[in-house]
Amino acid sequence: MVTLVVGDEELLAERAVGVVVGAARAQDAGAEVHDLVGGKVEPGELTRLTSPSLFGDRSVVVIRSAQDLSKDTIAEIVAYAKNPADDAVLVLVHPGGVKGKALIDGIKKTKADIVTVTKLTKPAERLDFMKSEFKRAGRAITGEAAQALLDAVGNDLRELAAACSQLMFDTEAKSVDLNAVARYHKGRAEVSGFTVADSAVEGRLADALEQVRWALGTGVAPVLLVSALARSLRSLAKVGGAGRNVQPAQLGMAPWQVNNAKRQLRGWGPEGLSAALMAVADADEQVKGGGADPAYALEHAIQTIVASRNGR
Repeated sequence: MVTLVVGDEELLAERAVGVVVGAARAQDAGAEVHDLVGGKVEPGELTRLTSPSLFGDRSVVVIRSAQDLSKDTIAEIVAYAKNPADDAVLVLVHPGGVKGKALIDGIKKTKADIVTVTKLTKPAERLDFMKSEFKRAGRAITGEAAQALLDAVGNDLRELAAACSQLMFDTEAKSVDLNAVARYHKGRAEVSGFTVADSAVEGRLADALEQVRWALGTGVAPVLLVSALARSLRSLAKVGGAGRNVQPAQLGMAPWQVNNAKRQLRGWGPEGLSAALMAVADADEQVKGGGADPAYALEHAIQTIVASRNGR
């Protein structure tokens, strides 16, 4: 079985890979998964990994960033896709575009499954995405509530997914309405997520630490706090790197978000933003299972963010 996931929407690409890998493991609990990066896959490696196992276990090979595969490796993969092994699963992840297009063209000429995950650029597409998140969980969200959530969270698909998940966790009604979204974002989430981020990027260390401890103590998911920190810093980077006449819509932001970022940019430089973003990326890994203490990871990230202000 061969699957090609094509598109630049990372969250949807990850989910598509997860579906294929999950199906393989459902058929064979002992399936061995090899997760590779395109630029490091050498010619002959696919043949070795998909060769029959002495123990009969299914082999699952995932190649991410497939646009970076060498010409020889692409030729090997396309040849394999024409006659794939029965006891192996191959998943290729390609962002689309010109680089490595020979792989896409070659795979499309085989019987491989093609999954397209293009980036959602229109508000209506993001609203549909949120509604589908609730539908997957057997829940629903009204149109007004979905629009309010989109306005509050922004356009990043990961953050929208996290917000939908948190909202479903915090509410019990079968269908989430506008009042529920308003309560959530005027209460626990706003104070514990976005206010923590505002305090951190504005250099108010004591406030940020107090707020993050309160948030964790009241049961707010650490991943949502990290998401708020990341969103604030990315907003600063977007606005800081944009031209004077750029419109908020071109940045995927609301006017008030741009104005807020301009105010918070005072005291920030490129090097400081880079260091802060790296700290948040590390915290993100820690709270998602890479570390034993999410609270420490968050506090350390906040301290680094505050210390990075005035970086040039």
